[in-house]
Amino acid sequence: MRHVRVALFGAAGAIGQSIAKAFSAHGTPYRVVGRSRDALAAAFGADPLAEIVTWNPDDPASVQAAAAGVDVIVYLVGVNYWQFDLHPRLMKQTLDGAIAAGVKRLVLIGTVYPYGRPRTTPVREEHPREPHTFKGRMRKAQEDLLLAAHAEGRIQATVLRLPDFYGPGVDKSFLHAAFIAAVNGGVANMIGPLDKSHEFVFVPDVGPVVARLTDTPNAYGRVWHLAGAGVTTQRALIEEIEQQIGHRLRVRVAGKTMLRLIGLFNPLMREMVEMHYLLTDPVLMDDSALQGLLGALPKTPYAEGVRRCLAALPQ
Repeated sequence: MRHVRVALFGAAGAIGQSIAKAFSAHGTPYRVVGRSRDALAAAFGADPLAEIVTWNPDDPASVQAAAAGVDVIVYLVGVNYWQFDLHPRLMKQTLDGAIAAGVKRLVLIGTVYPYGRPRTTPVREEHPREPHTFKGRMRKAQEDLLLAAHAEGRIQATVLRLPDFYGPGVDKSFLHAAFIAAVNGGVANMIGPLDKSHEFVFVPDVGPVVARLTDTPNAYGRVWHLAGAGVTTQRALIEEIEQQIGHRLRVRVAGKTMLRLIGLFNPLMREMVEMHYLLTDPVLMDDSALQGLLGALPKTPYAEGVRRCLAALPQ
């Protein structure tokens, strides 16, 4: 394998593709690492700057080989929502392999889960990490392993926390059902409440920030926030969709009780019950520290993001 400055581990998802586009736009070769060559080829096969590598994270030799010749890893490795216990183990295995391969830096794309219920609004990076959910505890354990490796001088590490996200072609979003209903008709099945404050980051905005972060020495050794394009609500975004398409949407809202019932038959919905607090007690992030580090953080306004999401769907 050739030497590349950066590798995206767990690259095939929406955030990974956004980061890859940012590197590609600057003519920077990059490696994409995942379990499925077919998924990687579908996402990155057309880009001559992309080097496709498959790995088995349970095989130390495979992890080390995937990290060979890399300076920086951006870590986006996902697990099924009902398998969050894998997060710490996969991080440890990746760290061990990366360090053995001589990787200098690792950027974890993280979540707000480790904070638990917010004590303040907005939430700054120094907010206590006191997760009251299993998923939050697993994400915190993942971060602890990484930050301990940094403190021990084994690798330079940082965490970039993102809020919920949306974007063209992004199906793992609270808003996706509304976009589909806007174009195809039918009912938009949403998870409520819809009127509580929330924030969403537009996926294409994430990649350029991560690309800059990887190359900023002062970024390492701490946690950073990238907030959305301002505080909004799901209701406000549904109304924006309605304004742009020129008619009302039919919307069906599931609250926590309904999630429990649906969860009897759907493992994803069952696992969302414990995270429902994020819709009733939202974690709204302050990213002024990241702005101080990198300068201006261009963010797509919600109206423009909605327009681009609608335009990306087959009419």
